[in-house]
Amino acid sequence: MEVSLDRFLNRSDAGRQLAARLATLSDFSNAIVFGLPRGGVPVAYEVAVELNLPLDVIVVRKIGVPFQREVAMGAIGEDGVVVVEDEVIAATNVSSKEFAIVEARERAELGRRIEKFRGNRPPRSLVGRTALIVDDGIATGATSRAACRVARARGAARVVLAVPVASARTAAEFRGEADEVVVLVAASGSFSVGQWYEEFDETPDSEVVECLRRASSRGFPFADPGDAHV
Repeated sequence: MEVSLDRFLNRSDAGRQLAARLATLSDFSNAIVFGLPRGGVPVAYEVAVELNLPLDVIVVRKIGVPFQREVAMGAIGEDGVVVVEDEVIAATNVSSKEFAIVEARERAELGRRIEKFRGNRPPRSLVGRTALIVDDGIATGATSRAACRVARARGAARVVLAVPVASARTAAEFRGEADEVVVLVAASGSFSVGQWYEEFDETPDSEVVECLRRASSRGFPFADPGDAHV
């Protein structure tokens, strides 16, 4: 598909534009912003800064088709969450054994990232709070779906999924997963998220850690209960 003037400069630019849209839509005074590592965290950082909210992460991992790893046949998240894309599995003829092998590998990486980004800090309760989940874009939506389910499992009273760009079809399918879906650009047809960015380098672990550190230094340490701006 052709993209031109609608592209974002980088993830920070996308985050600031997303924050401007969110600021006009709803009351997020009791929200915690959750970035999806790794690429969603720089976007989420800008949202947290602009809306004066705490920042944290929900760690998720795509389960890719063994012979085409960029295609998601499912996703896993914290707290044992598993999303299975039955249509993709049927279309690619992946066996349950093959799925289990990839899932086990991704669970190991999930654990590494949780330790890297959260350390010994336990996940926070979201009871009575809004979870504002932010990523840099959604193609198939498996990882974002997993994140929404993690937030629900932690007791979120409201789940809002916000991204700069998403497939129009996928965004519509999220109505059952999130209470609200905010998308700046709803793309049609086949596309990759990176097409909508001038700069789309891989986000390193160090950048995620730095975003969380800077967010904490603003007075919202680790998204503790009661720390949202009122």
